[in-house]
Amino acid sequence: MKILISNDDGYLAPGIVALADALASIAEIVVVAPDSNRSGSSNSLTLDRPLSLYTASNGFHFLNGTPSDCVHVALTGVLAFRPDLIVSGINQGQNMGDDTLYSGTVAAATEGYLFGIPAIAFSQVDKGWTELDSAARMAREIVLRKFDSLQKPYLLNVNIPNLPYASLKGVVATRLGKRHESEGVIKATDPHGRQIYWIGLAGKAKDAGEGTDFHATALGKVSITPLQIDLTHRAQLDALKNALA
Repeated sequence: MKILISNDDGYLAPGIVALADALASIAEIVVVAPDSNRSGSSNSLTLDRPLSLYTASNGFHFLNGTPSDCVHVALTGVLAFRPDLIVSGINQGQNMGDDTLYSGTVAAATEGYLFGIPAIAFSQVDKGWTELDSAARMAREIVLRKFDSLQKPYLLNVNIPNLPYASLKGVVATRLGKRHESEGVIKATDPHGRQIYWIGLAGKAKDAGEGTDFHATALGKVSITPLQIDLTHRAQLDALKNALA
C-alpha cells in the first residue's frame, strides 16, 4: 500500500510525526505538508504566487502553501506513483460539525478525494496532543480496515477522543452535528494605533444528539463520518425550477 500523508498543522507538528510513524510499518509513505500552521485554510489553492517544495532531515517534504496545495502538487507534479490512500492529520483539535467546512485537515483529504483517491482525515477531539500514541494506534487500525462496502473513492472524517487506547469505547459511524453561530470577533489595537480583529471562537454545539459526531466522542467513542462534496440543495431544486418557470 502507498499512502500520501499531509496535514494543516505543519510538517513539524507532533500529530503528523506520530501518524507517519504509525503507518510506516504497513505502507510506503510519503509526507508532503505545509511549512507552517495553516489551520482554517479550508480548500484554498494558492494561485497568486509560485510554490516551493523542500525536504526536511527526516525525509518529510514541506511546501510554502496550503494543505490542498500540498496534496495537489504531490499528486500532479511530485510523486512518481498514484497513492492508494490519502491520509491527513493527526490534527490538534476536533473537526466536527460545521468545522469541517473550514478545516485544512479535512481539505487535504478532500483534495485527494477529488482526484478519485480514497481519503481519511484524522483529528483529536481536544488540543494539546495528549494521548497522541493512542490516536496514532487507532488511526493505523482504521487505515487497515478494508471498507469494501463503501463506494470508492470515499472521504472519511475521523475524530478520536484524547483517551488511553484501552479507554476508547469503540468506533462508530456518525453524521455531522451542528454548531451555534461563531462568537464575535475580538477587537484590539496594534502598536500603531490601528484597529485589528481576531476571529472569535467557534460556536457551541447546537445539534449534538444521538448519531452525531459530537455525541459519539462525548461518550468516548471514535467517530467516523462519511463526507461528500455535492453541495446541490436538492430539496430546493424543484422550487427553484418553478420560480424560474
